[in-house]
Amino acid sequence: MTTEKLSKEVVAPARALNQRHGKTYYLASLLLSGDVRPYVFALYGFCRYVDDIVDVENDDPALRLRKVDGFRERFLTEVCRGSSEDPILAATIATIEHFGMSIEYFERFLTSMRQDFLVSRYPCLADLLAYMDGSAAVIGEMMLPILRADDPRARAPARALGNAFQMTNFLRDIGEDLNRGRIYIPEEDIERFGAWDSFGSRRVTDEFRELMAFEIARTRGWYSDSFAGDDYLQGRALRCIRAARNLYAAILDEIERVNYDVFTARAVVSRTKRVKLLIRAGFRP
Repeated sequence: MTTEKLSKEVVAPARALNQRHGKTYYLASLLLSGDVRPYVFALYGFCRYVDDIVDVENDDPALRLRKVDGFRERFLTEVCRGSSEDPILAATIATIEHFGMSIEYFERFLTSMRQDFLVSRYPCLADLLAYMDGSAAVIGEMMLPILRADDPRARAPARALGNAFQMTNFLRDIGEDLNRGRIYIPEEDIERFGAWDSFGSRRVTDEFRELMAFEIARTRGWYSDSFAGDDYLQGRALRCIRAARNLYAAILDEIERVNYDVFTARAVVSRTKRVKLLIRAGFRP
């Protein structure tokens, strides 16, 4: 671990991305101490930077794939050099060096992002979890040194929370993902509940509601599994994770509140409820 701190100036572009696109994560990060927060912004900025390449809809997919590959090559080169002129990469490299992070984390993430161009459906849960290892679970692992959770037993709960966050996104964004030609719900589950018609017609049926109830229950199980990680966190780090978990889990409540209609509107937690959840986690305005 290096002693050099990540300056506000270096992390400013990553923080702006977090504030603009990751409102839930940004709110939770406000519970962290000022010396920790910049590194969380840096990681979010990195992940968002790549995600934007993957999900932009006005570029040819082959071009976007080349951009991801080019980004990966540049990133690995500049990590080895220890510097970058790109502000997002500069903040990421500073974070990697400060905490002595393994580059393997970032390679797993980039591998999953590349997979979005090659795989649009997942036959079973095991296939989806293999993708989520790099797109979600690994981010939980990246956060552990930043939050000073050094006990190896914290790894499994951190991975569970990453998966819970990601699956919550998948359930909320089914309609948006269909627009991109992707389905992140295991095909075996869709088949089990006979819900394929809803993915074609974008209508909520009884079968689709049963499918969503099943997926939400499993996702809540991952949230429950993540509670074991609280034993390895302290102070502001613990309050941050509790806030993020409560804010994100509330999205599942909203999906239920709109009777599982994720086709016509995006399930959003109201500002009033978000503030209440933040206060409950320890935030003081």
